[in-house]
This record gives sequence, structure tokens and C-alpha cells, in this order.
Amino acid sequence: MTTITNAPATVLEAGTLFRFATAGSVDDGKSTLVGRLLHDSKAILADQLEQVARTSAERGFAHGEFDFALLTDGLRAEREQGITIDVAYRYFSTGARSFILADCPGHVQYTRNMVTGATTADAVVVLIDGRKGVLEQTRRHLAVVALLRVPHVIVAVNKIDLLDFSEAAFTPVADEVRAVTAELGIDGVHVIPVSALEGDNIVEHSARTPWYDGPALLELLESLPAADELETELEPFRLPVQLVLRPQGGLSPELAADPELAERYRDYRAFAGRISSGEIRLGDAVTVFPSGIQTTVTGIEVAGAEVGEAHAPQSVALQLAADVDAARGAVIAASGTLPAARREIDAELFQLDARALRAGTRVLVKHGTTTVQALVSSIDARRDLDSLAHEPAEALETNDIGHATLRLSADLPLEPYEANRSGGSFLVIHPSDGATLAAGIVRA
Repeated sequence: MTTITNAPATVLEAGTLFRFATAGSVDDGKSTLVGRLLHDSKAILADQLEQVARTSAERGFAHGEFDFALLTDGLRAEREQGITIDVAYRYFSTGARSFILADCPGHVQYTRNMVTGATTADAVVVLIDGRKGVLEQTRRHLAVVALLRVPHVIVAVNKIDLLDFSEAAFTPVADEVRAVTAELGIDGVHVIPVSALEGDNIVEHSARTPWYDGPALLELLESLPAADELETELEPFRLPVQLVLRPQGGLSPELAADPELAERYRDYRAFAGRISSGEIRLGDAVTVFPSGIQTTVTGIEVAGAEVGEAHAPQSVALQLAADVDAARGAVIAASGTLPAARREIDAELFQLDARALRAGTRVLVKHGTTTVQALVSSIDARRDLDSLAHEPAEALETNDIGHATLRLSADLPLEPYEANRSGGSFLVIHPSDGATLAAGIVRA
């Protein structure tokens, strides 16, 4: 179950939207950091603050002090054990932008939940206890981040207050972080010394770390470009079609009474969906999968209004010059960029279900708006998350990350995940009960 709190209808209206996830080993102070971030950015409602104050007092906190972890650990089991179990989504905004925060658990057995939270993230904040340095679970989380190609990686070295705000204590940890991220192929990692308990470098730069000249955590989150902005610039246009829009039974009396609208919708036919990558303009040439028909865009609508251009992740309705026979599951792509159809996937799988995945298993593969039958033809290897090397395996168990090959019953326009995050990702689904068995990315 996913817990959702503090989500008033207007919170996402201010600024640009930025999604980020938090991860870290057990007892590194991640829930405290998230609670401090929400509290200091004034994203907590008064009644929740009162409840947290009462519970904090019952736990022996001094008057006026908070157990900030209570602001995020929403499940009863989480509060009782003092750990995070499920991904908890929080919604808040500042003057600069709006945020969706996915607070992910730290335990090894909940690594699959961390995969869920990081999949759609623009950034991941990985927390480290400055006294312990990089742990096995830290490497595991960073390996997931590297495989998912999360655009921005922030490592918060916590409990700097217990290290007397010492640069000499912080530097070896930061060097270790940079060595591990370089090994994983993660570029441009941001390393920040923080104290989640006392608030240093969380919302504002701390005077107690004068040797650190970088931004505070929230300042950095407010300034980083979102993945959608990066993908609009770098990735070609893709629109998985969700629905074909066409008036049935003639025009309504309201439309028929307006000559301009009547003319507009008389022979109306549009393809609706959410742009997964890139941007589109009137007159652009496109190719439609699976027919391969090439045509041009003659109309773009966003929320019922005609516009001249649109970009990811907007939901749009496109009108095309040619009378294209396409239905849900079709893909409209920028001309000349449509990937070759595939019947086989060389994949990296993140096993999410408790049932092991083995060669010969019949499954469904969901890619975009299309779902096709498939067969797991082989389990080739699983990753040792300590060394990151592949080792032989006959099955993928819960939380495993492994290399597998799947054969499809129909063509899909799959592309390497490195080239296109949306076009190179898919889900493996149980054909009987509809449960998600694994999340997958196309290797090449």
C-alpha cells in the first residue's frame, strides 16, 4: 500500500514540477531528513504538527523538539518499529517549484520499493551516515540509480553534527562516494554535508560548515532541471496512443449551433495520449507504428484548446493529414526516428514479485499503452550488487537484478534504455492475476 499525505489540490500549481526520491541504509536518518525538509520548507499542516508534537513528547523529546521521522513514516508498523517499509509519497511546493517526493525504505528486503520510487524520479537523494561511510546497501541503491539512469544523483552525508562539523571527517567519505559513483558510471554526483536532526544544509546553507561552498539540499533541488526538460531537448518525439477521438452519432446541439466549432469537429479524428518524450509542432512530419505510414501533424490540442506545439509530459490530441488506421497501442514518432520492431528483448529485469521468474515462464509484457503475450526464454545472469558483476543464475528472486531474454508474440517499438528511458522500459505482468512480476529495461 502507498501512503499519500499532504496533497491539497492546489499544491502543484506553483512553479515547475520536480520528482525526487530518497534512499539510504537503515538508521542513517533518512526519515528524519525528509521530515526536516518538509518542516523547514513549511509543508506540514498545523494539525499534523500538533499530532507529531504530542507523539514526540510521549517518546521523551524535550518540549518544542520533534521526532521528524514521524512526519514521513505513515504506516503503523513503521511508527512502531522506527523504520520505513513502503514508498511514501509527499507533495509540497516552494516559491520556486512544486515537488513530488518518494520516500523509499532502506532495508535490503524492500529494495524493490526503492526501484519503484526511483523509476520516475528526476533526482535521487541517497543518505549516508557520515560516521559509517559507504555501506553495502548504499552501493545497492547507487547501482539501481545507475541502471535506471536517474538524471541527478545527490548524496547527503548525514550526522555531520556528530562529526563536529569537521571537513577532515567529511572529505574521506565524499572521496569514497565519488570513487563508487565513478565505478558505476554516474557523472556529476552532488555530495552535501548535512545534519537532518539539527537542520544544517537542509533548507539553508549552514554557518557551521564554512568550508562547504555548495548549495543546501533544497536550494539544489530547486535549481536542477527536471528530466522532462532534458528529454524534450535530447530525445525524439514519441506519443503512445491511448485513445482515438471521433464524434459518434453526429455533433451535439451545442457544437452544431456554433458554425466555427461545427466545421472544426465535422470530420474530426484525433489520436490522444501522453507525450512520453520530445516535442511536436504543427506541420511536423511523423511516422505511425505499426503501419509505418508517414504523414504530418495538422492539429494539436491540449485540454481542449488548439496550440501550435506541445512537449513531454503533456497529454495531447493530435490530428494527422493522412487517414491513418491506428488504435490504442499505436505509437506516433518523429519522422525518421521510429525504432525497428522487435520480437525479442535483451533485458535487465528488476524482480518485484515474491514468485521467482524462471526460463519457460509465460508472462505479459506491457510497453507504453500496448500489452502483448511473451515467454521468458532464458535467465542469463543475476547481478552481485557488491561487485556489480553478473553471475550465473537459473531464476530471479525478489529484489534480484538480472539479465534475461524474452520472446514476444507481437512486434513492439522498443529502443535501448540508454537512448530513451520511456521507449526502453517495460513491465512484466503475471497473465492470470495481473500482478507486476518485474520491471525491465532494454539493454541494447
